[in-house]
Amino acid sequence: MTTAGGLLVLTPPPGRPSRPGKAPGPYRRLLAAPGARAFTAGNLIARLPMGMFGVSAVIMISGAYGSYALAGAVTATGLAATALVAPWTARLVDRHGQARVAVPATAVAALGSLALLLCVHHHAPAWTLFAAYAATATTPNTGGMSRARWAHMHRGDPAALHAANAFEQAVDELCFMLGPVLAAFLCSALFPEAGTLVGAILLFTGVVLFAAQRATEPPVAPRTTKGSPLRAPGMPALLAVFGATGAVFGAMEVVTIAYADGPAAGPVLALQAAGSCAAGLVFGRARRTAGLRTCLAAMALLMPLPLLGAGTGSLLAVACGLLVAGMATAPTMVTAMATVQRITPRGQLNEGMTLAVTAILGGIAVGSATGGWTVERWGPAYGYVLPAAAAALALALSVLVPAGPWPEKAAGKTARA
Repeated sequence: MTTAGGLLVLTPPPGRPSRPGKAPGPYRRLLAAPGARAFTAGNLIARLPMGMFGVSAVIMISGAYGSYALAGAVTATGLAATALVAPWTARLVDRHGQARVAVPATAVAALGSLALLLCVHHHAPAWTLFAAYAATATTPNTGGMSRARWAHMHRGDPAALHAANAFEQAVDELCFMLGPVLAAFLCSALFPEAGTLVGAILLFTGVVLFAAQRATEPPVAPRTTKGSPLRAPGMPALLAVFGATGAVFGAMEVVTIAYADGPAAGPVLALQAAGSCAAGLVFGRARRTAGLRTCLAAMALLMPLPLLGAGTGSLLAVACGLLVAGMATAPTMVTAMATVQRITPRGQLNEGMTLAVTAILGGIAVGSATGGWTVERWGPAYGYVLPAAAAALALALSVLVPAGPWPEKAAGKTARA
């Protein structure tokens, strides 16, 4: 109300000050960068087979040859070969560029997958399976190439890099969540080799689309005299932690497939990835981050849950245990990858991250082979002892990793200086 000429007059209420628009979340800001959505889409297609190949190989080999031990040994051989070849592939990517190296390397890997498919279909001798799966070792580290692009695009922005690492880990978990379900469905609904066939097609198509996005590709690093990132302080101990963590994944996959023994294996495995994906997205939005040992302690604490579920004889209990145990996976991997970025020399980031992935693959190979052997002799329920023991080993090895400032804190101090 107001007065005018001695009269009391009603006036409209004054306009409220407009609220500033809500700031976009960290993931929306990431994808808003020019070219980010395009290379992310291609990379997602290329990474989906990550969760398909292992499950597809175990299903089609165990079905054709009647042996989970053989299936685990074949997949372990392929992963071990990848562990040897991947660092060299990554070094070529750093020196010659992602597009020039990734496409031909993927073509060779896709042909190896098709050779494995034909060998299984025609029931070839067992040694041919090992040779064919070893040929897939040239598969490039698509996740590492994507992380290298984020690191190039957001260098000097530690908050964005933390969100990017969390986003990439969530993408990994999404692929491991959808991949086993898709593989199990294809192998059961169509024919046993369908999962491997579709995976090879998706891998090559995705890498071609990813490599075509040249605007966001990091520049070629000049030749360095620093040697391998293996010589960086703390890197060997960190790779040992990655290896033990990989053993958790490898053993869990083979043991769960044997325990479910049917089409339910894919959805049950997907629950572990779903828990990890959700935890990773939440972790990426957190302003405060946990240390590597804290995350590994949480993983060691939660990994016995599937074993307890198997003790009840209920697949539902195992599935719930996998869902909860998976929640410790993504924060652990995000923290570990941030540590890799902290200690890897500049210009060798792709090789450093590939070494980490290589260590994981080596651990998966050991876990897969050991899991298949354990299932053959003592049954799948006892197989869940392996991932719990591997998680405890990763925690014990983490004491050898030197503590240091988080990349976010180090970058912030540099900027303030």
